[in-house]
Amino acid sequence: MMRKGDDRFRAVHEDEPLFITGSRTGRVIAYRVFSASVFFCICWIWLYRVTAPVETDENRTGLVRFIWLVMLVTEIWFGLYWIVMQSPRWNPVWRFTFTDRLSRRYGDDLPRLDVFVCTADPVIEPPLMVVNTVLSVAALDYPPEKLAVYLSDDGGSELTFYALAEAAEFAKVWVPYCKRFDVEPRSPAAYLSCKASGFDSAEAEEVARLYKEMAARIETAARPGIIPDEARLKYGDGFSQWDSDATRRNHGTILQILVDGRKGNTVTVPTLVYLSREKRPEHHHHFKAGAMNALIRVSSKITCGRIILNLDCDMYSNNSKSARDALCILLDEKEGKEIAFVQFPQCFENLTKNDLYASMMRVGYDVEFNGLDGNGGPLYIGTGCFHRRDVICGRKYGEVEVEEEESDYISETEMIKALASCTYEENSQWGKEMGVKYGCPVEDVITGLEIKCRGWKSAYLNPKKKAFVGVAPTNLHQMLVQHRRWSEGDFQVLLSEYSPVWYGQGKIGLGLILGYCCYCLWAPSSVPVLLYSVLTSLCLLKGIPLFPKVWSSWWFIPFGYVTVAANAYSLAEFLWCGGTLRGWWNEQRMWLYRRTSSFLFGLIDTIKKKVGVSESAFVITAKVAEEEAAERYEKEVMEFGVESPMFLLLGTLGMLHLFCLATAFMRLVMTSREDVETMGLQFVVTGVLVVLNWPLYEGMLLRRDKGKMPMTVTVNSFVLALSACTCVAFL
Repeated sequence: MMRKGDDRFRAVHEDEPLFITGSRTGRVIAYRVFSASVFFCICWIWLYRVTAPVETDENRTGLVRFIWLVMLVTEIWFGLYWIVMQSPRWNPVWRFTFTDRLSRRYGDDLPRLDVFVCTADPVIEPPLMVVNTVLSVAALDYPPEKLAVYLSDDGGSELTFYALAEAAEFAKVWVPYCKRFDVEPRSPAAYLSCKASGFDSAEAEEVARLYKEMAARIETAARPGIIPDEARLKYGDGFSQWDSDATRRNHGTILQILVDGRKGNTVTVPTLVYLSREKRPEHHHHFKAGAMNALIRVSSKITCGRIILNLDCDMYSNNSKSARDALCILLDEKEGKEIAFVQFPQCFENLTKNDLYASMMRVGYDVEFNGLDGNGGPLYIGTGCFHRRDVICGRKYGEVEVEEEESDYISETEMIKALASCTYEENSQWGKEMGVKYGCPVEDVITGLEIKCRGWKSAYLNPKKKAFVGVAPTNLHQMLVQHRRWSEGDFQVLLSEYSPVWYGQGKIGLGLILGYCCYCLWAPSSVPVLLYSVLTSLCLLKGIPLFPKVWSSWWFIPFGYVTVAANAYSLAEFLWCGGTLRGWWNEQRMWLYRRTSSFLFGLIDTIKKKVGVSESAFVITAKVAEEEAAERYEKEVMEFGVESPMFLLLGTLGMLHLFCLATAFMRLVMTSREDVETMGLQFVVTGVLVVLNWPLYEGMLLRRDKGKMPMTVTVNSFVLALSACTCVAFL
């Protein structure tokens, strides 16, 4: 029983904020001065394109003027896009939480928390990896009777269910062990890999033995894809829900509560629930967004957590205090009331030292998201996000929060199953005004934007100890496919009824509108980058100068300043974020590859969808790699290995830049040495493009391993590039 003194103690501490928001004024002012100088030089470059005479002979004046006009248009685009990109850097903020104050104020009297983990394919997303994520969040530093973990299996896999059932048994040992010994991280696989040198107690050895036995059972079943008969008997209530003719695209709702963690006063394990919603070929299932909405409805009848955390199946909890960090913001009596969701960054455990494929998006998460937070809040990125249930279900800011009653008894199973049927959403507002939005490959971004347009804000937390850690793509094709989907989805958002440009007008600030446009313009940015790089190289081949003379023209100053200053700042920013010099160089390479392949194909896909030629598809990124490919990845050797239209485009562009540079150097040595001055900047740009493409040339011409570029792609790229150069040479 709480005494009067305790009441006074709590009243005093209610005045203490649960989090504070800080900024770095001096650094922001310095950056604004720097960006103003860059913008001045950008305007100077535009003036040069408009006023400077075109130096060429009379026979090709029309062609060169056209090229000049294209260069002007692309440079205007680069300048305007650079302005858009400044919005996340002009007002960055940082959030700092006080979990000790949260504990003093609330103790264990915290709101219910429902965790949603989504998986869709047991081959691409191995069940053992999935259950490690489930076990990590089941062991969060949170009252177990207030915590529930739901696994949505959109593949309807018996193997995934079996793995979760085994994990539910192991959780009865793992969760108490984690809390007793304050284990970090709380993914069993990640924790035991840190203890490879040995264990310091008999209990740790016993836990390790039990985990290895569980993992062996799951892996043994996964290889042939056959569930042992004894397991079918043990977990018969669950397996009996699969029809004999069930497939991943045609099956009824499967719902099994494996652990009911709300019963009794000695709860040690939270509620664990398996759900595979109904799927029928004649009904659109809306991919991950549909799975999330089914989870929202089903969980509302079982545990009805006031707060929802959603995670990808590979994003395990690396910091057991993450839920308390998020609640410091959501439960703060002053500023927290306007926050709809708290977003953590997407971090990865399998990055190479220099982040070969720039998967970390280091500057985005360490700089840009803090700037978005200062303008109204970061994007919702689909994982590592804590939501208010009623907000994601449609509540507007300012409306009275309705407390849903917590039931001690689980509703009838069949009634709950109906909430996950493929016909439940017909003639309803689900996917429109309620839940996660439909009709876009990036359902998370459009959902977060719509929430903000209802008056809410979001908050960004990036603690030193990463909250959630996942698996990054381990080959180039996976990374390009992932960014193709993202760029396509973001561009669809820009063209949709929920576009931040018009839907956000008057609802969110200009800074946040521009912040969304940074990502929504990924796809269209591919065209000017492609044109600029190709024209620079081809005109170098043809001997047509596109830039001012290096030493004798004042017009060279803005080009030189923008080139040096922007790249120097980019490098400094990357190093400040904890990157390496080589990592920055990899970042520049991936910047080029994404814009000349992924983003271009994302643009084409969006146009095709708008004219009704194709439909959007959700592509799952593989979470596993072959052993030899994994070894090459660890050595930071770029992986190609498959035929792809994106590889054909990259190969053609890479060979074109190489042919143009080689021809220009031959001309420089043999005939015209004046080219150094008249086309010096073109030599630099094309030379940088060639050096960036060195791993591509290795994969096409020098390597013999399985990860090299397929021969058909190499030959076709060579022929296309040579044909283009030959045509231009004789044009």
